[in-house]
Amino acid sequence: MDTLKIYDLNSLEKKAIGTVTRRLLPFLMLLYLVAYLDRSNISVAALQMNADLGLSARMYGIGAGIFYITYIIFEVPSNVILVRVGPRRWIARIMVSWGIVAVAMAFIKTPNQLYTVRLLLGAAEAGFTPGIIYYLGQWFPSDNRARAMSFFYIAAALASLIGLPISGAILEMHGTLDFAGWRWLYLIEGIPAIILGIIVLKYLPDNIQSAAWLNPVQKNWLSKKIACESGTTHGKKHADWRKIFSDGKVWLLSLFWLLQAFGTIGVTLFLPQIVKAISGSTNIMVSVLSGLPFLFACILMYTNGRHSDLKRERRIHLGLPLFISGVLLIVSTYTGGITGYILLVISIALNWAVTPVFWAVTTEYLASGSVAAGSIGLINAMANLAGAALPFVMGYIKDLTGNYSIALWIVGLALVCGGILGLILKKMIDKNSISQSAKVIINESGKVSDSF
Repeated sequence: MDTLKIYDLNSLEKKAIGTVTRRLLPFLMLLYLVAYLDRSNISVAALQMNADLGLSARMYGIGAGIFYITYIIFEVPSNVILVRVGPRRWIARIMVSWGIVAVAMAFIKTPNQLYTVRLLLGAAEAGFTPGIIYYLGQWFPSDNRARAMSFFYIAAALASLIGLPISGAILEMHGTLDFAGWRWLYLIEGIPAIILGIIVLKYLPDNIQSAAWLNPVQKNWLSKKIACESGTTHGKKHADWRKIFSDGKVWLLSLFWLLQAFGTIGVTLFLPQIVKAISGSTNIMVSVLSGLPFLFACILMYTNGRHSDLKRERRIHLGLPLFISGVLLIVSTYTGGITGYILLVISIALNWAVTPVFWAVTTEYLASGSVAAGSIGLINAMANLAGAALPFVMGYIKDLTGNYSIALWIVGLALVCGGILGLILKKMIDKNSISQSAKVIINESGKVSDSF
């Protein structure tokens, strides 16, 4: 009888998780693919746009990085609103508004207009990524979460793997209907966000209980398992979401994600120009070569996330890939040519490999509701400080030195430091969690407990 119950429970879990995976992940991957494409297609557009608008490398860096200023400002409030009004409506709003702004990029004529529209794009898209991460945390139990996160972030890698060559091909439309190729790029790639935003209202359920494609038994089991994990892991939940700013765990996670973002943001936004300098190839070939690292990023994200879930180990899967990524990036600045390109490919792939493990760790340690949503928003916002400052710095260094070697050294050192932090992060968070629990006992009992 016990064996039968275990078998039924295993079957229930497999079917429930399988249904959620099939129903949600492909659609959410599509949303994120479009989001990442609209955010990063400026890197390909720059191959033509910089000359048309008279942009230096420093000015391009300002245009690329200024997006993150408003993105950071509105990140936490956006995620808190998502919890209050429901993911379905808020994600739809985000997508439609950013799609409209993305299309407006096709009609800019001056550097100041570029800066203005990029600021608007950051404000429109703020909250989307952390909102989806929070949303996934409400659907997938912890032992399936890194794998689910890996699928989600594979969409971002696919946006570069598929999107960069497509973007390069769109550039070849230059002159069609007297429209520049980079303008066609923004126009064509902005429209899908508007369409998908409307579809979100019809397709995306707000929570487990509103999912028509789960039966009552599956809903009950999934809701209870996630609620049980949240309750036993995190203890008392604070209703005041502003308390996230005094939570040491949040700041430790933010620091790691900031260091990791030096690679995903800094290298990605300049990758076509870096590859152009290395290869001297045509724009279409540069876009293909720039997309190749993300094929390996997809593979490593999935394998690293899945292996982390199977082994129930986070520390090595989090720190080691990032450390090696930084070392390889630094070494690539001394090699150049095909060897330098290969090292760059491997470095980018390893950098991306830590993302599903990081968000699995994050959602395992944070509470639910507005506290978790706001915390995830803050972590993502802090990481995007790299996006606000790094493109300007990299562009300035390029104008000053004529190459990206020093800039890549800075990024590589940040990744090495992030890798070291990743190797000790779990212990630091566990220590912080014990300290916070002790404080709660002291506050509630009025005396010091010997439990810790």
